Amino acid sequence: MTPDAAPPFLPRVRADRRAYGFDEIALVPGAATVDPEDVDLSWQVGPLRFALPFLGAAMDSVTDVRTAVLLGRLGAAGVLNLEGVQTRYPDPEAALEAVAAAPPDEVVARLQEVYRPPVREDLVGARVAAIKAGGVPCLVSVTPARAAQLAPLAQQAGADAVLIQSTVSSDRHRSRRRGATSLRELVERLEVPVMIGNCATAEGARDLLEAGAAAVFVGVGPGAACTSRRVLGVGVPQATAIAEAAAARDAYFRRTGRYVPIVADGGIGVGGEVAKAIACGADAVMLGSALARAEEAPGRGYHWGMATPHPALPRGTRVRVGTAGSLEQILLGPAVVDDGSQNLAGALRLAMGLCGAADLRAMHQVEIILAPTLATEGKRLQFIQGVGQGR
Repeated sequence: MTPDAAPPFLPRVRADRRAYGFDEIALVPGAATVDPEDVDLSWQVGPLRFALPFLGAAMDSVTDVRTAVLLGRLGAAGVLNLEGVQTRYPDPEAALEAVAAAPPDEVVARLQEVYRPPVREDLVGARVAAIKAGGVPCLVSVTPARAAQLAPLAQQAGADAVLIQSTVSSDRHRSRRRGATSLRELVERLEVPVMIGNCATAEGARDLLEAGAAAVFVGVGPGAACTSRRVLGVGVPQATAIAEAAAARDAYFRRTGRYVPIVADGGIGVGGEVAKAIACGADAVMLGSALARAEEAPGRGYHWGMATPHPALPRGTRVRVGTAGSLEQILLGPAVVDDGSQNLAGALRLAMGLCGAADLRAMHQVEIILAPTLATEGKRLQFIQGVGQGR
């Protein structure tokens, strides 16, 4: 064995491989560039076309009726969680205030208490109708366990698309306790586009594509309020997860002629991470903590994972994100901070222009390099002074 060679981490009967997060990669500027004003950021799910590749996460600290409407009017979209406080309480304000006011050592117990009342079917229709009354597309989220019950109700009320989402979704789920949920059958039964997530590998993405997903969501554990990677030890760094899912999507497209967008969900808070996610193969990003900081966000300066209230095994926490700017400022600017958390669309446009990509699918072709020192190289003064990238 040479001095530089390291023994494999795993025995020979198992394969080990390296995976990468956003902080370990960089985008290479193009030989030819594009005016950022000429860059097209639009993307499509089924018949729905959006001007901006941003989705508000299906989390109670991010998306309610008001923010869903505001995001829609900005050219993005918010995904309303049909199993959150919005469908458990006619007026969820007191519940949201209780979560925000809980002392740190009582947060999980408070969340479990708040999410104990059952989901009300009448409120599912009412919330969908309220978003539609705002004149924007209505996107809703359900878990696989409740999809057969709630998704048809949402469709009947006028929802334009349904996201079936859990920590990891599979059309080949097995259970001796209850009948297996067939994602393929749900897709076939509903008349609106059915997006499915989450996954973190090429094989997982392929399974969802074959089930008929209108969009595939990628990300297991990278979110700011998620603790699944610590509690369960499960996850794949997001850059690798997106690239693998995108490779499966591209192979599926070549075989079937059906292009399915990839949505990067989690671990994305600043413009550079948005650009890297798109370059890895995503067509849009789902934003949680980045939008929970908005003045209009229902979380009151806090953000929490939707698995946090789990009655048996909480897999999330409540994090303080503060309040910094409006939804419009976060997505479209103008930015008044230098950390990349505002004017995400402007940052993406500029990054794409520098890489010579005129649209999102062209951005999938830019060169990506491994560069673990990218964020720190030459930034000694910023770190010493605690400004810019040194925060």
